[in-house]
Amino acid sequence: MKQKDGSVSRRDFIKTTGAAAALAGIASAGLLAGARKAEAAPLPEKWDEELDVAVFGTGFAGLAAAIEAHKAGAKTAVFEKMKLLGGNSAINGGVMAAAGSEWQKKAGTKDSPELLLQDMLKAGLHLNHVDLAKIVAEQSAPVADWLVKDLGVEFLDTPIMMGGHSVPRSLVIKGVSGFGVVKKELDKLKELGVPIRKETFLTRLHQDESGRVVGVQVREGYKFPDAESGQIKNIKVKKGVVVATGGFSRDLMLRSMQDPRLDEEVDSTNHPGATGEALCYMLDCGAAPVQLSWIQLGPWASPDEKGFGLAPHFATQAFIHGLLVDPKTGKRIINELGDRKVRADAILKTEHPCVIFAREEVFYNAQGVSLDKIVEKGVAKKFATLEELAAAYEIPVDALKEEVAKYNKFMAAGVDEDFGKPFMPEVKPLEQGPFAACRLWPKVHHTMGGALINKDAQVLDLYSKPIPGLYAAGEVTGGIHGACRLGSVAVSECLIFGRIAGQQAAKA
Repeated sequence: MKQKDGSVSRRDFIKTTGAAAALAGIASAGLLAGARKAEAAPLPEKWDEELDVAVFGTGFAGLAAAIEAHKAGAKTAVFEKMKLLGGNSAINGGVMAAAGSEWQKKAGTKDSPELLLQDMLKAGLHLNHVDLAKIVAEQSAPVADWLVKDLGVEFLDTPIMMGGHSVPRSLVIKGVSGFGVVKKELDKLKELGVPIRKETFLTRLHQDESGRVVGVQVREGYKFPDAESGQIKNIKVKKGVVVATGGFSRDLMLRSMQDPRLDEEVDSTNHPGATGEALCYMLDCGAAPVQLSWIQLGPWASPDEKGFGLAPHFATQAFIHGLLVDPKTGKRIINELGDRKVRADAILKTEHPCVIFAREEVFYNAQGVSLDKIVEKGVAKKFATLEELAAAYEIPVDALKEEVAKYNKFMAAGVDEDFGKPFMPEVKPLEQGPFAACRLWPKVHHTMGGALINKDAQVLDLYSKPIPGLYAAGEVTGGIHGACRLGSVAVSECLIFGRIAGQQAAKA
């Protein structure tokens, strides 16, 4: 059935107690007393096609998985339900964490995987599955090298500082968009001869009597969001299915089930196809759900545009160089370089959009996007003086001036006595205009929860046992980030576990 939010009907999901109970957080004594036996539907009498590895999703993780599976000798195909390839990865802000990288060494920045891991655990409120988070931290620099050496991805010379990180470690992809990686992955798959089938929608994971995933049912010629469109086809998968379909930020039913506050009034930065059907199918196969209710809001989003937009490019620079204030009081509300949850929660607490601003000069070609373009779109505004800025946003001007003076004093002393913001060496006092400002209001950005996996990207059941033939990577999985994902870490995570999933599936 077609849904208004773009998600499909949960007919199969609701009528199967495995997935329904998992999402509701219900586990009966009987279920926990012994291993869950898969209630598999009858397998097709005849398969329409055979593959070694089937990969679902064309973001960072899925494409990386397909590259590795093919290189390992597996007959591989990639499936994408949307008309456009890349998913959220293609509209990603274009930064990825790489701890201890060569770029940091050239910039004179000391860093290590251990420090990145500690930052991840702090932001995640130590709810992270440490064994998985450690892999991300340790492989973050090597995967950046892989992008450059194997795929020809280009990064800007100097890593940037992002909220929640101890040091500047986020590499900026040339073009300041995740498409800079997606395009190179697609080029590699074309070179390797791996087929990518668009508008092909996963509708079932086939399990045999033992519980092994042995194939998939898809709808070819699917037209999003019509769940009844396309022709049904059953594909036998001899080695492994890799699910890399992303999160469920655009799935109103699923996200509001986990957090009732995230209703239709709350926008999302994600592409329209970020719905959770594939996650539900994995849960129906017995996959263990992890931290589904931890849903991250992007603190750099603006109410003055739809979706991801341009505000994040503006805010990334403004958080480093400027102040975030409550327009009702003119006072700062948080450490502008705190993690995403801290900043989003602080803005939400005011119950209205807040204002971020800094000196105009810091925004020119900020992350490759010109300030003039952001202003032209009506997202940001320019002001000659603080008085003009205060008048435009109805901020008490005397309170604002007092706050700026105090902030400058903290900067001169090198210590933010109010919120503990670290001052980067390039930051200058906010003494004179011109200034640029933007309104911020959080939007649903990332779903930290998903299916549980192990270090080999195998999907695990409620007893931490692998479900044979089923692998997953990226935002459709859970546990790596805990309560809050640090900015730029997801790109690294998706690539790292995507590669692992492809390698492991190919030799299953």
